[in-house]
Amino acid sequence: MTQRLRLNKNADRRLKAGHLWIYSNEVDIKETPLKNFAAGESALVEASNGKTLGVAYVNPHSLICARIMSRDPEMRLDRSLFVHRFNQALALRQRLFDQPFYRLIHGEGDLLPGLVIDRFGDVLVVQLNTAGMQALAEEIVDALEKVVKPSTIVFRNDTGGRRQEGLEAHVEVVKGTLPDEVLLVENGVTFAVPVLNGQKTGWFYDHRVNRAWLNGQVAGKRVLDVFSYVGGWGVQAAASGASEVLCVDASGAALEQVARNAELNGVQEQVAIGEGDAFEALAALKADGEQFDVVILDPPAFIKKRKDIPNGERAYSRLNREAMRLLGRDGLLLSASCSMHLASERLVDVVRGAVRHQDRHGQVIFQGHQGPDHPVHPAIPETAYLKALGVRVFRD
Repeated sequence: MTQRLRLNKNADRRLKAGHLWIYSNEVDIKETPLKNFAAGESALVEASNGKTLGVAYVNPHSLICARIMSRDPEMRLDRSLFVHRFNQALALRQRLFDQPFYRLIHGEGDLLPGLVIDRFGDVLVVQLNTAGMQALAEEIVDALEKVVKPSTIVFRNDTGGRRQEGLEAHVEVVKGTLPDEVLLVENGVTFAVPVLNGQKTGWFYDHRVNRAWLNGQVAGKRVLDVFSYVGGWGVQAAASGASEVLCVDASGAALEQVARNAELNGVQEQVAIGEGDAFEALAALKADGEQFDVVILDPPAFIKKRKDIPNGERAYSRLNREAMRLLGRDGLLLSASCSMHLASERLVDVVRGAVRHQDRHGQVIFQGHQGPDHPVHPAIPETAYLKALGVRVFRD
């Protein structure tokens, strides 16, 4: 029999507004002690007056101790629920894209908290980020086989979120065999991606729309791509007519992939690589008197938790200042942040401060967000995390 999880008085307000998370301090632990639940167990969530609010899975060891999977108290957390949700998600992606390269499931944004799935044609890369999703791994694979019929399914269960949930890290191919090279096409450009050992699932689809915008600004330009990873921005810039592109990253393996991706698109003559720390590389380029028409900053999250905000904002400020020093008299800066805790207006502030520090003028000519295959849940601000600014930086 399914256990019940009772909330404290008024602790149901966020859920009624559409949110999916329940924090441990919102549970009436006298009535329903959290210690009675196994990690990943499903439960019926009820308000303090006993009214059922929905079905969730529980992790008593996590700050977010439960996540709503359905508002229907009769719903079971099984294969049929995943088949239904996967069909809903797939219908959206097929409406948006004419090729099978996209984020198929974006956690809470697709009403499947704790689950992320990226699609690379016939290869699906799955992240089970919570104990609840880990407990349902077999049902997820079965449902994917019914709805998508992929040749290969990879589990990339090595995220930081899993550690917080008390789960072990492991990476494995759970269905089929992985091809020697996993390919995707984005904005007409082909990439090979390291799905087993790259960052996240191997690729970042979230910047697709922002890259498409930048691709229209780079013809004939000299471009610097900092934190280039496997060349998502830089190789697309070269394919879009940039005269020269320098991709800088701290990972030698990522830069080898940049070279491969440049070759795949016949732009290896335009694309150079430089290995090293971003801040050191920017300083060295300045010392060498280098100048660029376009600089792209797409760093990892400098702000992982609220307590990181002051240090993180200082790092973003320093990075943007250093990058602007490399722009010519009339240059373009693409400044991005994937830190959920950095508000959009704060990124504008960071850029404004950097522009003034260089005694230049700035014009924000583009404001970008995550692509539509990363849908934002309107009740969960945390699902809107990505920001990108296109800034013209010029002198009088």
